[in-house]
Amino acid sequence: MIMKRIITVYIILLTSSLLWPLHAQRDAMSADTAAVAPLYGGLSVGADVFGVIGRFLLYDFTSAEVSLNADFRNKFFPVVEVGFGTIDMTDETYSIHYKSAAPYARIGLDYNLMAKKQTENYLFAGFRYGFSAFKYDVAAPDMSDEVWGGTIPFSYSGVRSSAHWMEMLLGIKVKIVRNFFMGWTARFKFRFSAKETLNTTPWYIPGYGDNKSSNFGFTYNLIYQLPF
Repeated sequence: MIMKRIITVYIILLTSSLLWPLHAQRDAMSADTAAVAPLYGGLSVGADVFGVIGRFLLYDFTSAEVSLNADFRNKFFPVVEVGFGTIDMTDETYSIHYKSAAPYARIGLDYNLMAKKQTENYLFAGFRYGFSAFKYDVAAPDMSDEVWGGTIPFSYSGVRSSAHWMEMLLGIKVKIVRNFFMGWTARFKFRFSAKETLNTTPWYIPGYGDNKSSNFGFTYNLIYQLPF
């Protein structure tokens, strides 16, 4: 049910970002007359909307994220993304409560696959390296001691952890009006490492999601291109 909600909302956002074909044609410049793109084309800042509405879709975790990218030759776009992820959830099957709130960061590069079209709209592929250092609380019902009898409490607070991962992505960026754009990315994530302790393993990694060997992620950004 949760995944169906994610896919439904993502399709709605994706569709809205593609309802600008006529506008894209008006913005297109003739490849025969367009000047060569400058070495440096300025900066853009963006904010991810999809992560913010995650709380209403998933009920337990959300994120707030901003990005900054630079334009070189209208082809290469170095990117920095920083955000803050939170989770507060209880597994109804095992009555395990997990809570965490921490920042994360990613750096990477996008490549404009439509650079030769000389338009202000982009289809791009890219990658990100992500990192987060975080703390988490986890608690569950007391465990039975089958050797000595009795029970052993299972409750840990402020457990320190960190994680590293890589993301491969594909996305689009479409001009809305003047310096305002909107766009989305679909991301395949694979984890390099996630620090564990003798007693606990982090369930959620800010910026990455569920602590699995691989993950999928989405962003839907509202973007402003700084005047240059």
